[in-house]
Amino acid sequence: MPGLIGKKVGMTSVFSAEGKSIPCTVIECGPCVVTQVKTKSTDGYEALQLGFEEKKEKQTTKQLSGHFKKAGTTPKRKLVEFSGFETEYKLGDVIDVTLFDGVNFVDVIGTSKGKGFQGVVKRHGFGGVGEATHGQHNRQRKPGSIGACSTPSRVFKGMRMAGRTGNDRVTVSNLQVLKVLPENNLLLVKGSVPGTKGSYLMIEK
Repeated sequence: MPGLIGKKVGMTSVFSAEGKSIPCTVIECGPCVVTQVKTKSTDGYEALQLGFEEKKEKQTTKQLSGHFKKAGTTPKRKLVEFSGFETEYKLGDVIDVTLFDGVNFVDVIGTSKGKGFQGVVKRHGFGGVGEATHGQHNRQRKPGSIGACSTPSRVFKGMRMAGRTGNDRVTVSNLQVLKVLPENNLLLVKGSVPGTKGSYLMIEK
């Protein structure tokens, strides 16, 4: 799907024509530079590699420095491939937020906030002693029984237990586009998107 790389700025609210306050997320969307054009003849598939956000030359490896010089651009911090563009682009072309002009809904991909190692109450919403689930008796926030005895003599895969929470790739589909602000490279979408402020996002049509 065609799209752009962006960065989560934060959340705010806008007012609809009826005067209703709508919560929305502000995304710094582009401008992105075409750093590589992949074709079926050379790579086996068609895609555009886009670069986003400036990076210091001294923080870039020699291999990547040559890659960016070939595209005629400065080093970029984030590189992502997108496919399905209707317009043909060349190395060094700049694609900005106007790509989403007239688009009503977008998909946003990001990495959710990491919450570390968590127990079953926080991770899966178990009830604890107050709503005694999983055979709890006098142990708050414990998982209770996790399986049978001699049959089947094992714990089934996928059992909801304590473990690492968050820090996963998350896709939120069909977010409504409220505003496109090309002068500031900003995109306003209704609702929330995964990640912290300043985290990178992929916005697809």
